[in-house]
Formats: sequence, structure tokens, C-alpha cells
Amino acid sequence: MTLKVQNTLTGQFEEFHPIQGNKVGMYVCGINTYDDSHMGHAKSAVTFDVIRRHLVRKGYDVTYVINFTDIEDHCIERTIKLGIPLEELTEKYIGEYHTDMGKLGVKKADIYPVASHHMTEIIAAIEKLIDKGFAYESGGEVYFDVTKVENFGVLSNRKLEEMQAGARVAVDDRKKNPWDFVLWKNKKPEEPFWESPWSEGRPGWHIECSVMSMKYLGESFELHGGGTELVFPHHENEIMQSEALTDKQFVKYWLHGGLMNVGDDKMSKSLCNFFTIKDVLKDYDPQVVRFFLLNTHYKKPIDFNQKALAEAGQALARIQNTLDNLLAAMENAPEGDGDFAEVAKSAIEKFDAAMDEDFNTRDAIASIFDFSKEVNKYLEGQVTKSSLESALETFKVYDEILSIFQFENDAGDHMLAPLMDIIIDIRQKVRADKNWALADEIRDRLKELGIEIQDTGVSVKWKRI
Repeated sequence: MTLKVQNTLTGQFEEFHPIQGNKVGMYVCGINTYDDSHMGHAKSAVTFDVIRRHLVRKGYDVTYVINFTDIEDHCIERTIKLGIPLEELTEKYIGEYHTDMGKLGVKKADIYPVASHHMTEIIAAIEKLIDKGFAYESGGEVYFDVTKVENFGVLSNRKLEEMQAGARVAVDDRKKNPWDFVLWKNKKPEEPFWESPWSEGRPGWHIECSVMSMKYLGESFELHGGGTELVFPHHENEIMQSEALTDKQFVKYWLHGGLMNVGDDKMSKSLCNFFTIKDVLKDYDPQVVRFFLLNTHYKKPIDFNQKALAEAGQALARIQNTLDNLLAAMENAPEGDGDFAEVAKSAIEKFDAAMDEDFNTRDAIASIFDFSKEVNKYLEGQVTKSSLESALETFKVYDEILSIFQFENDAGDHMLAPLMDIIIDIRQKVRADKNWALADEIRDRLKELGIEIQDTGVSVKWKRI
């Protein structure tokens, strides 16, 4: 089966063919390192984790790069406020990022470049753009001249003439054109700065990603990913400056994921409507969170809410329950020829076909539900060990890509959350009847089992102790 991707660059579904052999370079824009990662970051990380896993399963040799942006306004403002060096802030939140993503089952990338560690290469790239006539210095700052390229708007389908005609960009006397973007900017009071041929200052955001991606993946590579909010201007500007530098196509396939929304708004720190990964994982298992994120095609937005997470937990529990029953049946299953192998083979083919259609995890998960029904029917009759092993291997293929299952025979732990919901509902009814003694007994006996009930006055929560 041939993998097809929906390429933002062309707007078309295209067969995926690497530039050379089976090697795939994959670059994804990472976080700004000034605070804990939120669920919007989780959506991007899990999405591209699964894309990378599927590429590897298909036999591609993937080099995966995720950058960290530490030279930007929020990071600098935080260091000034806290009175600490930029490097200290960067190291702290890179560490927190790895902890959070590790809990979500996100495999580590091959390379994690940090913007501030690549200043020599960034300055050299800016010098080359000036030498080639694509950039100019003005008052100690350097700008990219968008009128010097022919590929403006190639990713976002914007035309420079139309944007100039309707421009509402603040006038900046240092620029030749309102849409020129900064490659190097002057330092401000208290800000960290670096020496350059133009001034003491720091680079612009866009040039950082171009330099880091090309350093580790070459002047042309296969996949560049990020959220839809990055199409313009960030990724558009990356294309212009990178292709001006090399005279080559920068990236062959661009993949953009939908936003994580809260109601009608994008989840973001600037709007103060974000939920950190740490806080969400206090109430939900990591596999449930991954299932929640993957049960929507990556290009579509997701509305973050408690109801959707709870429904995800219930849906995943149904599939996990099938797997648990399968594992239990294997313990005493008789030897014998398998008669389930063809069903398992067909199930994997359907799963792979869904993933090959632009990494459609929504349809892939639907195929898992179909297979679970087949397994449940089979478990009602006479089983053989070889057939059960075929079914188990199918679940392992699913998990190789999605990482949402538990395979230990005592993995019934996933049922704890829905069981606790039932127990808490019963206890709330007992309390409503003012049967305080029974309510306290339920609480105390759960505590003996290592589960603490927390009556907050607004809601009831529980946690392991």
C-alpha cells in the first residue's frame, strides 16, 4: 500500500516518495521554553509521534528533529522577571517538556536543537542572504526583502500585491516594504544579546528554524510539520529565506495539524484558557489522553472539554476490556490450529490502509473497534492458542503506532477510572440521604485500598496514595 499525504504546499493528496531512497527527514516546530506544556502542545507532539511511528513501520529510515525556541519575547520577558539567565529557564522547561511527553508515551526525537546554541550558523545565514541581495541592513537590524522572491505566498496562497493593497501593517521606517520580516533585531534594555556584524542583538524567529532544520536534515528534506497557525507567516517565511539561501526546494511535503480549542477560541497561554499536560494527567490516564487526541484526524481541530475526555476513557475501556479478556483466555487455551489468522490479517490491512490515507487515526481506531467485535465473538466459542496469538499480535501492531493499550494480564487497572465514577456516584447518593456513616465507611475502605477520596465542596475527586 502506498502512503498518501495531504500536502499543504499543493493542497493535494500526493503519494509519498522520499527525495532519496528510503531516508526521511522530518522537522516539527516545538515549544517556546518559558512555561509548562499545555494540551495544544500535546496534540502536536502525539500527532507527529504517530506519523513518525507509521513511517518507521513502513520501513523508512526517519531522522526526526524537534526544535526548542528560547530566543523569543516570552522567554526573554520571563528571564527578566525572574532575574535568571536564559539558559537556566530553557533547561528547566526542556526538562519539563520531556517529562510530560514521556508520560504521554511520546517517543523522543533524534535531535532537539535549541535556537540559542546555533548563533554562529544563524549569523552566517543572514550574511549570505545579504550578499545574495535578499536581505538588507537598516539601523543595525536586518530584514528579508519579500519583493526579491517569486515564491511569496506559495504555502498560504497569498499574493503580495493584494496584501500590499489592503495592508494594515504598522508603518516601520526601517523597512522597505511593510511585509519584510526581521532576520536580526537590536537588543533592548536588560535583554540577552549576541555580537553580530550589524549590532548587539538577537535573531528573528523565522531564521532560527530554517537554520536548525537545514543543519540537521540538509538543504532539502521530506516533511515539515506544525499547527495550522504556523502556515503564515512562520512557515511561509521559512520557505522564502531557505530557498533564497540554497536555490533548492526547501521541503517536499508540509503537514499541518488542527488547533486545540476551548470553546470558540484557540487554546493558548496568551488567552489564559490553557490546560497543562501535568494537570490533565492528574485526572486521566495517559492512554486515555492519547486516545482522545488520536480519535480525530490530525488536520481537524479538537475542542478540549471534560465530557469528551470522559467519553474517550469509556471508549478506550471497551477495547482494552476485549484485550484483557483475550489475555486471560490465553492462559488456559488449548493448542491447536488457528482459524482466526485471516481475520487478524484483514484487520491489520484495514488499519494500515487508514493510516496510509494521510495518517487517518480516526478511521484506524474505527477499524480497531470492528476487530474487537470479531475478537469478542470468537472468545464466546472454542478457542485455540494460535488463534489468540494472532489476535494478540494484531493488538500489538495497533499499539506500535498508537500506544494506547496495556498488555499485562493485570492490566484491568484501566477499569479503575470508570469503576471509581460508579462508586463516587453511589457515595454521593448516600450523602444526599444524609447517611454519613456509610459515606465515611466507603471513603475509609477505599483508603485502605490505596485510594483517597477528596471532597472539595464543588466536586469529588480521587487519587492513588
